[in-house]
Amino acid sequence: MGTDAPFDATLARAPDSARAVWLTAADGVRLRAASLGEGPRGTVLIFNGRTEYIEKYGEAASHLAAAGLSSLSLDWRGQGLSDRLLEDAAVGHVGRFADYQMDIAALTGWAEAIGAPRPWHLLGHSMGGAIGLRALVSGLAVERAVFSAPMWGIKLNMLVRAVAWGVSHITHLSGLGGRLAPSTGRTPYPLTADPSDNLLTHDPDMLAWMRAQLEAEPQLGLGGPSLTWLREALRECRALQQIADPGRPTLTLLGSREAIVDPDAIRRLTARWPDAQLDIIADAAHEVLMERPHLRNPAYRSVTEFLTQDSPRADMALKRRIG
Repeated sequence: MGTDAPFDATLARAPDSARAVWLTAADGVRLRAASLGEGPRGTVLIFNGRTEYIEKYGEAASHLAAAGLSSLSLDWRGQGLSDRLLEDAAVGHVGRFADYQMDIAALTGWAEAIGAPRPWHLLGHSMGGAIGLRALVSGLAVERAVFSAPMWGIKLNMLVRAVAWGVSHITHLSGLGGRLAPSTGRTPYPLTADPSDNLLTHDPDMLAWMRAQLEAEPQLGLGGPSLTWLREALRECRALQQIADPGRPTLTLLGSREAIVDPDAIRRLTARWPDAQLDIIADAAHEVLMERPHLRNPAYRSVTEFLTQDSPRADMALKRRIG
């Protein structure tokens, strides 16, 4: 299942076994997916953030493989090398946030077909954390979930938030939702970000790596979101705030200097979940897993230890099935 797709394992810093394939979602959208690393102890489904692409998670796959975990990922519709949804390919767009669930269905169907080792787990970053949380409560067959700076809210002041709601809704209804959201541009953020003052990471080497990937493969790049994407994201974040329990053990990593997603929204959700752990990473920005080595290496240890420990919920479920 799936024909070979382009992928540069060296550029991605991924294990040598990594390979990419083309998949097709239920509505006909072509998606690029990849097996990034191999291990016998289970499989991690990596859900990346807005503007991102498979290559960015090659190093993550290496950390997971060192802990005995396989990993699969994909380019969401509208970004990476998956089908872009607007004539202007630089604008990040989706018609409905629910459409991303069709991408997950294509990925998990491929995972089944290739016999990806069980148990399966989730690692969702930023927008991927929002898509992943929706998938969890919709029955995604994973045992544990890790979230990195999940987009369960967008960090906006009250005035900007009100304007964003109003403008994105009106333009969507008037057929202008494909236009760029205000204050955003067509150039990928890592290409213009200041290494000493940016919203992603305090590690200039990691920012330089992101930039090198986009310079080597310009088709991976993506600019700002469309107004319809903004409308759908705001609506989904509001809906996710009502989730009382995702039904799995979760570990959430949040940088103390987070400036893209809403830290308060993350704290509210994890505080009421019965099996949730929230780790605040001092001095980290949005990209906790791409921060300076003394921050990201302990974070990766926390992730791999969490994903490879026995799950009390899974044990109880097994006992119920046996009984």
